[in-house]
Parts: sequence; C-alpha cells; structure tokens
Amino acid sequence: MASTLSAIASSNLFRRKFPIVGAFCVLTFGLSNLSVPFTITGFAHSLPFAPLLRSKLSGERRSTSVSRIRMEANSKIVPSIVVYVTVPNKELGKKLAGSIVKEKLAACVNRVPGVESVYEWQGEVQTDSEELLIIKTRESLLEALTEHVKANHEYDVPEVIAMPIVGGSPQYLEWLKNSTRDE
Repeated sequence: MASTLSAIASSNLFRRKFPIVGAFCVLTFGLSNLSVPFTITGFAHSLPFAPLLRSKLSGERRSTSVSRIRMEANSKIVPSIVVYVTVPNKELGKKLAGSIVKEKLAACVNRVPGVESVYEWQGEVQTDSEELLIIKTRESLLEALTEHVKANHEYDVPEVIAMPIVGGSPQYLEWLKNSTRDE
C-alpha cells in the first residue's frame, strides 16, 4: 500500500493537477488519517506544524463557545431563530413577508424564488415550484409567528421550521431584537 501511495503522490499528473486537493486533504483530515504507514511510523505526529494545526483548531472551538457565552450574557441580545416557510408563489410570499414584518413578528424576511420542493402528500410524491421565506426573529415569537403563518397561508399544513441562531454579529442581533415586538 505504501508503494502505491508513493507512486500516486510522485506522479506528474497528481502534482500538477491536484496540488490544491492534496493540500485540502492534508489540512482537513491530517496526515495521520491519510494512510496507515504514516500512523504506524508516527511521521504525521512528528511534523513541526501538526501541533500548530491542533492548537489552531481547538482555539477556534474555544472562541466559538466563548462568543456564545458572551452573547447569552449580553442583555442587548435575545435568543434568536431563523424560520423557514415555503409558499406556493411570489404574490403570497410578498404578502406574507410584508405582514410578518409589519406585525413585528420578525426583523427581516428573505424571499428566495425558484425553490423546487419534492415531498409526499396524501400518499403521492409531489414536485412543486415554491418560494422560500427565511425569517429572522426572536425565539419567543415562534408561536405567534406560526399562528400568523397558518392564518395567512394557502396550504393546509404550511411549513414552519425553526433553527436557533447560535452566533453572529452582535450589532445585527441587537437590531433584530429592536425590530421585533417583545412577545
């Protein structure tokens, strides 16, 4: 196996056409994960940059958790979510997005046209062109937002899917808070 890897790595095709791919693999997976010979000899662990990569990656993890803690402790920022809602056409998307922002149920709604949804409904697989609404709001407004969508949507069972916002620009998240109602 080692001779095969050596032959591939030393070929002109590999060096000329795939240097970025190789570098990506090394940085993403580490040399110790690329093949058995490296891990048996301990070669990957003895490289001078291996500890640097490990410390850099663990540092990124630490800063993410620190920023989450900082965001939760910051009184200017409230727990926020992104909500996905699909609508059958541009007109309903525009109308629903406008009413959501007007009622201060969300700070912002992005309308993404040209979404094709494939789903099962009443025992049959359906394919429909839809528009996706990406709604940024407070977590505490999810129930009111869901009720608003149900009351103003054409579908019997409209999609309302919420995901937490775990980080972001503090200024944007403060604006989100200030642009929505308290509850």
